[in-house]
Amino acid sequence: MTWYFAIKQSKLKPGQKKMLTVAKQLILIGQTDETYFATEALCRHMRWPLAYGAKVKDDCIRCPLHQTTHKIGDGSLVDWSPFPLFPPYGKLVGKMSKQKDLKVYSTRITDGNIEIKIA
Repeated sequence: MTWYFAIKQSKLKPGQKKMLTVAKQLILIGQTDETYFATEALCRHMRWPLAYGAKVKDDCIRCPLHQTTHKIGDGSLVDWSPFPLFPPYGKLVGKMSKQKDLKVYSTRITDGNIEIKIA
């Protein structure tokens, strides 16, 4: 595994998320308090870009489209497609696609730069 430059630390503020291409991978990078996280950029359910409206709360990231939720620390699935407008429909749509964990990446700070470890 190799560490790759993602973004300058000064370009990412607390609560902010950005979608970047790092080592030919589409990555979502964000900051919560003083901690940085990096995950794959697209929701595992319907491939929606998480940078556009995803909520980060209680160490989880929730897709704005169908509310699929994953833990930021390890990418494990918390809730698969509950679809907030009509929950039975969301559960049905969720059953039609395979449940998957979100890929997460290690981050570190080097000389004011955020780096991501990618295989």
